[in-house]
Amino acid sequence: MPYVLALDQGTTSSRAMVFDQNAGIRGAAQQELRQIYPQPGWVEHDPREIWHGQLACARLALERAGIAARDVAAIGITNQRESVVLWERGSGEPLANAIVWQDRRTADTCAALRDAGHEASIAAKTGLVIDPYFSATKLRWLLDNLPGARERARRGELAFGTVDSWLVWRLTGGRLHVSDISNASRTQLLNIATGEWDDELLALFDIPRAVLPQVVRSSGVIGHTDVALFGGEIAIAGIAGDQQAALFGQGCHAPGQAKNTYGTGCFLLMHTGGERIESANGLITTCAARTGDAIEYALEGSVFNAGAVVQWLRDGLGIIGASNEVEALAASVPDAGGVYFVPAFTGLGAPWWDADAQGTIVGLTRGSTRAHIARAALEAIAFQSADLVRAMARDANAALPDLRVDGGATANDLLMQFQADLLGCPVLRPRVQETTALGAAYLAGLATGVWPDEAAIAAQWQVERRFEPAMTREDASNRIGQWRAAISTAKAWSHKRLRPQAI
Repeated sequence: MPYVLALDQGTTSSRAMVFDQNAGIRGAAQQELRQIYPQPGWVEHDPREIWHGQLACARLALERAGIAARDVAAIGITNQRESVVLWERGSGEPLANAIVWQDRRTADTCAALRDAGHEASIAAKTGLVIDPYFSATKLRWLLDNLPGARERARRGELAFGTVDSWLVWRLTGGRLHVSDISNASRTQLLNIATGEWDDELLALFDIPRAVLPQVVRSSGVIGHTDVALFGGEIAIAGIAGDQQAALFGQGCHAPGQAKNTYGTGCFLLMHTGGERIESANGLITTCAARTGDAIEYALEGSVFNAGAVVQWLRDGLGIIGASNEVEALAASVPDAGGVYFVPAFTGLGAPWWDADAQGTIVGLTRGSTRAHIARAALEAIAFQSADLVRAMARDANAALPDLRVDGGATANDLLMQFQADLLGCPVLRPRVQETTALGAAYLAGLATGVWPDEAAIAAQWQVERRFEPAMTREDASNRIGQWRAAISTAKAWSHKRLRPQAI
């Protein structure tokens, strides 16, 4: 039986999984990734730690599966998107820490671009809004702030990449500098109609073309690993940003199919085929994983803080000792007791796009306990996702018949039931919940004959549990109205904080 090795480099950990032809996991390993916060609003990773952790996980997963490089048909890579790495081509050494997608240091640059009237032209080319979330202003910041970096980039001495590029560079011993189209479409430098880097955007952001990777398909053999890494060459045949990989892994290959991933953030994607739907409701248009000649697209809504909220309960407040304790604590009370939690730790993403918003808890009384806060935190994940679903339904002019879900937080039955209650439609949790890694495996296996076509891949998708709505639509509407009031409070606070009024 052929095997596929999936490398899943995420925001909080690096993982590797060995999948067999039946999508069964034969070996896995995971290593937590250190979060670096140099100052408020800044989030960084050490690129060396990303690489060494990912390599260690890959080797350990192969060992646990009991297989060698010769048994692996291909490697598929999926990764945290938008995060930026800048390194020297000669030495392969990074010039600085990676700037993570959550980082907000370029908020003023983004405001200036909006004030200068660039929002419509950037959206038309890239499908994206102007926000620090995306890569272009992060790369510009590095080139502006690292002495001599821009001139070195112009001379071709430096390489820029999202995390997929960095991993491929290291896996191939510096022979390949590439990025797949799904990751490239998140940089705000790619024209998603043509699939090419855009000269006008490069000029606007002052990015030298020489620093950019070659854009490749998401499925196809692009090269092979260095022999020394695994004791033999392995084909690298699949690359996709984590959310596009999860969309593919969920079997959402046709227009109208959607999934929501509950990880550090929440990411809702709907496949739209060859149609680029321009959102009128705060969503973005992005490239889906590309397996053929035609570019395929998706509508996307991004929530910046989901699982990160539970981590904060553990590490910041200390009200739980481990993340998996949150469900029992939240279930110890019948409801949140009127408490609403807006977890805008790094601003608000879709559909609000408020880079200045900060985390806010409202509705506290003397009777509020840590259990109420825990429940409000879980409910906030579902409320934010419901905002995305409603925006997507308006853009697509059709309600979702159901929602396929994946990610670590989907193991929380309380959260999944509340999500179904808010949406008023079934929430479907698949048998294989590691759909991000599985999507990367599918893309690599599709290119190397492990799976014959997309139909065979879609046929493997199975429901593990179906959550049906139990809340009345009136109750759901009331809860959503109160959530919207909490959002308004958080936005109003950010406005007053930045523009204080004299007393």
